[in-house]
Amino acid sequence: MPRPPRCRRICGVPQVDTFCPNGCENTEPILLTLDEYEVIRLVDLEQQTHEQCAAQMDISRSTVQEIYESARSKIAAYLVHGKPLHITGGNYRICGGQEAAHYGRCCRMQRANMEKSGKTCKGDSIMKIAVAYENGQIFQHFGHTEQFKLYEAVDGKIAHAKVVDTNGSGHGALAGFLMQHGVDTLVCGGIGGGAQAALAEAGIKLYGGVSGDADAAVSALLNGSLGYDPNVHCDHHDHEHGEAGHSCGDHGCGKHSCP
Repeated sequence: MPRPPRCRRICGVPQVDTFCPNGCENTEPILLTLDEYEVIRLVDLEQQTHEQCAAQMDISRSTVQEIYESARSKIAAYLVHGKPLHITGGNYRICGGQEAAHYGRCCRMQRANMEKSGKTCKGDSIMKIAVAYENGQIFQHFGHTEQFKLYEAVDGKIAHAKVVDTNGSGHGALAGFLMQHGVDTLVCGGIGGGAQAALAEAGIKLYGGVSGDADAAVSALLNGSLGYDPNVHCDHHDHEHGEAGHSCGDHGCGKHSCP
């Protein structure tokens, strides 16, 4: 078996993660990963050599070169074609101020960012969790979700939460919507096979077949007690409501109607 790729160490997440030229709102975005962003920051802004960058990110020089070329190509496409640019995803870990600093920059910068944001440096475990959301509850049909509640959890505790509108995004676009928001974990009710495949391709872990209070579900997820259905499925577009009705996984379908 091939060896899994080495996790790239980064100092912190960018303060601004979305750039959009005028009139490009409905254009497919270019996705710059956080490890690509970190290489650009270290090499082009901090003027580090590739060897220094490799030492700070705990990877090889050849990997730095590959990441750097990929990142520069994406930034060039963003400038030339006028597409939106989103910084999200990637194979990385955040040092959190706990690992040994290289060249006097990484952990000192992370501590300063944490102090400004009011957060504390306790480790490198950060999750971005989305819940299909309606009036405080977990919405039961992923493809018709009008809102997600997004949670940022640091070291197993919720540090920040907000509700965002999907602006009419349908089944096929919701995985991309979540990816643009840096989500790595989704909690929802019913969800079809196509959406599950899109989430898997985006690297988003799915906890389906969940119902009830959204905040309580996220708390249960973080403490390892969340009950979910790993085989959840929702065939809303494959049938009509009959006399016997239908179910999505092990739960009812909520208040929506099937087309």
